[in-house]
Amino acid sequence: MDEQPESPTTATSSAQPTRRIVQAEAMAWMEGNAAEAGSSVVTSLPDVSELGGTSLEAWRQWFVSAARHVIRWTPDEGVSIFYQSDIRVQGAWIDKGYLIMRAAEEERAHVIWHKIVCRKPPGTTSLGRPSYSHMICVSKKLREPARRPGPDVLPDAGHMPWSRAMGVEACRVACAYLRDETSTRIVVDPFCGRGTVLAVANDLGFHAVGVDLSAKRVRAARRLSTTS
Repeated sequence: MDEQPESPTTATSSAQPTRRIVQAEAMAWMEGNAAEAGSSVVTSLPDVSELGGTSLEAWRQWFVSAARHVIRWTPDEGVSIFYQSDIRVQGAWIDKGYLIMRAAEEERAHVIWHKIVCRKPPGTTSLGRPSYSHMICVSKKLREPARRPGPDVLPDAGHMPWSRAMGVEACRVACAYLRDETSTRIVVDPFCGRGTVLAVANDLGFHAVGVDLSAKRVRAARRLSTTS
């Protein structure tokens, strides 16, 4: 396991937001590390193309199980925000929004909001991956209506620092909700890739923890900045 020495526990008393990246398998890491008080999750679960050699049905079962694991792992006062793009496999449409809803239902959790994020301009015809993504907020307890509700449809996901990134503007909307509507102090992305969520969380004043299996992505996540 490759990780930076500073932990969110010691960092939360400092003025500057911290970023800790762990090289590990996400599910095993969550099993071995209980969520800190004040944590929420913002993440994108991998699709079937990222789990080399896995059958579609096995991936669907894994996806729902992983989403349930994330929801269970998140503290009761926090929320889990999933950013997912649908896929087509052998002509069949795979709705990841449905899979997240199914995981929430199986965990007896509550969907607090469901936003649509345009990855391409409205009206774009896409022959491959759809031109929009789902952003879905799940909580283990019912929450008061948002004091500062954000848009239901984001016309632009924002800059994508890498091809599989969650757009910077979408990250900002997710983190702004955590700032305005929850007691979150630490944003965790257990499938952090190159760290877009973590960089934006730092920009908004949160401490950030990321997990990824790839050493290359871990190094990139430590360096990434989304400030201009």
